[in-house]
Amino acid sequence: MVNKNKKDVNLIGRDFGDIRKNLVDFTKNYFPNTYNDFNESSPGMMFMEMAAYVGDVLSYYTDVQLRESVLEQAQEKSNVFTIAQSFGYNPKLYAPATTTLTVYQIVPAMGSGDSVKPNFEYALTLKEGMIVSSTDNSEVEFSTINKVRFGYSSSFDPTEVSVYQINEVTEEPVYYLLKKYVKAVSGKEETKTFDFDTPVPYDKIEITSDGLIDIIKITDDDGDEWTKVDYLAQDTVFEELPNSTDYSIAMSAYSNESPSLLKLKKVPKRFITRVTDDGMIDIQFGAGVSSNADEEILPNPDNVGSALYGASGNLDQGIDPSNFLYSKTYGTAPANTTLTVTYRAGKGVSDNVQSADLTTIVERVIENNTINLIQDVYNVVKNSVAVTNERPASGGKFEEEIEEVRNNAMSYFRAQNRAVTKEDYLLRAYALPSQFGSVAKAYATPDFQVNTLLDDGIDPIPNPLAINFYVLGYDGDKKLQNLNPATKQNLQNYISYYRILTDAVNIKNAYVVNVGVEFEIIVLPNYNSNEVLLKCISTLKDYFKIENMQINRPIILTDIYVLLDKVDGVQSVVRPDAEGNGGLQISNKFDGSYSSNKYNVKNATRAGVVYPPKDPTCFEVKYPDNDIVGRVVSLF
Repeated sequence: MVNKNKKDVNLIGRDFGDIRKNLVDFTKNYFPNTYNDFNESSPGMMFMEMAAYVGDVLSYYTDVQLRESVLEQAQEKSNVFTIAQSFGYNPKLYAPATTTLTVYQIVPAMGSGDSVKPNFEYALTLKEGMIVSSTDNSEVEFSTINKVRFGYSSSFDPTEVSVYQINEVTEEPVYYLLKKYVKAVSGKEETKTFDFDTPVPYDKIEITSDGLIDIIKITDDDGDEWTKVDYLAQDTVFEELPNSTDYSIAMSAYSNESPSLLKLKKVPKRFITRVTDDGMIDIQFGAGVSSNADEEILPNPDNVGSALYGASGNLDQGIDPSNFLYSKTYGTAPANTTLTVTYRAGKGVSDNVQSADLTTIVERVIENNTINLIQDVYNVVKNSVAVTNERPASGGKFEEEIEEVRNNAMSYFRAQNRAVTKEDYLLRAYALPSQFGSVAKAYATPDFQVNTLLDDGIDPIPNPLAINFYVLGYDGDKKLQNLNPATKQNLQNYISYYRILTDAVNIKNAYVVNVGVEFEIIVLPNYNSNEVLLKCISTLKDYFKIENMQINRPIILTDIYVLLDKVDGVQSVVRPDAEGNGGLQISNKFDGSYSSNKYNVKNATRAGVVYPPKDPTCFEVKYPDNDIVGRVVSLF
């Protein structure tokens, strides 16, 4: 049935001209006998044009509001900041400069003759947060973000040792010089205090300061630290513990490779920060305003009824939705305390100091136990600590521009701070902080479960809920080795924080197959054969650098031929004969100081490619000086 009262309305035209025309057409179609004076100066046209004006304005503001709700199109600073923060990205006010500090100390020698060596009992551990100021401008300060452990050395965090002072009579070392590198960021630490009485759910405070960078920490009257989290529902964070017998007897055996243990801890006292468009940082706390346990505030679901008289489910209590406001699900609200907020403020571009400018130690904390040390010697060692920056600092700048916030927010949202894809897991493994151990090589594959229902053999099928994560580490000489249990445990805890809830991650050792390379070349006339040969060996050393080798990466012989052919002076690279002898050969090295894994390289070579085993494996030329051998042969 047709509705005779329904009128057609044109919804397409939205500017002044279109709206005016549509109003005129609408009047002519539906009110022909009521109004027909469409003269430009008539009162009716005045009202139509006024209506068109209002429609045009409303249409404009509708378009603007829609545009400002989309990050890619928003122009207003406040809107860009709000949307970016809803994506999980907090815009930066001032950005700190960063640099790598070189830190020195001396230690006494011990022993004599051929057995003289540094006494690492005097190797210091400097707590993170050591403050260093600029020589040119004392207002510019940098603080270290990690501990400096002179007694710990690995391929990722080496301690360089050299002779500092010798006995002029015996010519034996008296002191050794230890050298370490540590990251540092610019900015001065400043504090403000805030008093809290009655608890208020989701209470807020504001921090304002020139050059405001970030909140470092918040402590209360009891000395408890409030923890910064990404969102208030996040109730766990990483905690760094010293790898000692106090925390784990089993893992303390690996403290040299993994000086710290990574644990997750609960943080009921927590807060989030938001940067405002007017240069402030808002700090927001949780909603828990009751000292009672959550179990006392929220009823047991088994005891919850409708609370209606005569109802079959009338149990002893009903749900009061307001009770959730008082629970600690979103953290605790501060009450009856004074909070001390420590924040960092910088100088923006001025923090980008030149090299050798950061030489003054303003503040440092030494964590060593000195009970068994000779005090006079220890004082000499302690006072020997020196610092400099070998390279200029960079990265210091003023507030992010709108376009920077927009692009950074979209990139951050795509990452989502979680591990889903294979690449996500690899990046997380390589990002493990060095104090928890270091991952040199990583490889992720789906786990396989065995289908035992088939009679004709084992049929492995992918397990969608598990990932096998194969890893390797470096020893002190940057040779591949299995990760120690402490590093594996730290990596397990680290990845578990970012993995999807339904994913199980099995961390396993990858295999290492050591190989040697032999090759033969023909040298062009008028070239020095030895020089050309040395260039070829150097080229292959670069090609087989352990940094270039990855788990399950094959060795492509064609690439080697091309590299050698490009060496100046090489006429040709000899190919193997019909029996497969001579020319370019890849062989397996095993036993002794090599890996015990045997592998038939010849059978694994097809179409000029040496394939790795089915089990995740990394090829390694362990001793390039010995394992890469070349010969010059004559053309005839």
